Amino acid sequence: MKKRFMLIICLVLFLSACAPSFQKEEEVKTKTNDSTTETAILPKYKISDDYYSMKLPFKSSAARGLVVNNLNTRYDISEFETGLMRVAQNTFDPNEYYFQEGQYLTKEVVSSWLNRKYTKQQLGEKDVSASNNIGLNPSDEGLSMAQSGQMEPIYLAHVLEHDYLIKNKKSKTVTLGGVTIGLALNSVYYYQKEKGGAVFKSDISQAKLESEGKKIAAEVIKRLRKMQGLGTVPITIALFEQKETSSVVPGNFIAYASAAKGSSSLGDWEKINEQYVLFPNGDSKYKSDEDPFSYFKQDIEEYFPNFNGVIGRAFYVNNKLQNLNIEIPIQLYGKAEVIGFTQFVAGQVMDHFSSDISVQVSITSVNGAESLIVRDADADKPFVHIYE
Repeated sequence: MKKRFMLIICLVLFLSACAPSFQKEEEVKTKTNDSTTETAILPKYKISDDYYSMKLPFKSSAARGLVVNNLNTRYDISEFETGLMRVAQNTFDPNEYYFQEGQYLTKEVVSSWLNRKYTKQQLGEKDVSASNNIGLNPSDEGLSMAQSGQMEPIYLAHVLEHDYLIKNKKSKTVTLGGVTIGLALNSVYYYQKEKGGAVFKSDISQAKLESEGKKIAAEVIKRLRKMQGLGTVPITIALFEQKETSSVVPGNFIAYASAAKGSSSLGDWEKINEQYVLFPNGDSKYKSDEDPFSYFKQDIEEYFPNFNGVIGRAFYVNNKLQNLNIEIPIQLYGKAEVIGFTQFVAGQVMDHFSSDISVQVSITSVNGAESLIVRDADADKPFVHIYE
């Protein structure tokens, strides 16, 4: 009995030595935007080098919830937020900065910025420069609702703020180190000629959208510098082109520029070459990437007829496929079928897709998510999860 007890003790010590050493989170002091001091926790570990660590406790955005109302699709909402984090990595190193949702732009400020600008004729000489007349979209002076199609479009759909905090190792304090601002811009202008009437639309070219976005950004940086707490920190502003309401792929960021500490002017604009493409597509430009997807789809159709189709959303950076997100809605009638189908699909992922791209497959039914397959770039095997 004594020998068995000693063996157990040795085994526990051995396993403890082999396990990762998870240190305690670090406690620091942080100042809020109203200059009060709070205690915060900085996590020691990140789930990936592609993500920022977040200061705890989590503080929601001062403009929380507006993005859902202002962007056209759930795809745009997700990409606008995650894409802005990718843009931030060009300026703020994820190994040095901590993420926090925006604390400076309130709902009231963002909502007022999204309005059309008024003119002297509409407000009167005295009120035109009033603090509430700060809409960043063009005026509709002199035009009735029946003439909506002749108006300058609503270019700016939403403004999103992300804050990046930096730690002072000596004083163990965390302060604001920089800010990124996303400007969501409409690629389609929707309007009505009469209240409750038909909805018309007008396409906005990317050249026009980008030109207007840069004008808006120049005004936004000036306004940010006048806000308490934002007078000196580096600020990056990025332009996002959102898709039309019927799109099943998200929009993408097209350019960004930064203002150095204390500057009220943005530097040179940098192009962002990103794009989402729906598979199947049929465009010869994407044929070499779409062919493996087509063979993958055919094999599934041959062996498992009870599904409603396969849709792929391909993400390109600098014209190179980086990630493929596949959705498969199925009609299966038991857990055993789900397991068998998932095993088969996982094998097809490994057989058909190049190892240098990431592939994620979501299998769903009328009951919701059934299983998930994730094959990271250069991974030897996929991660597979069957939902209970």
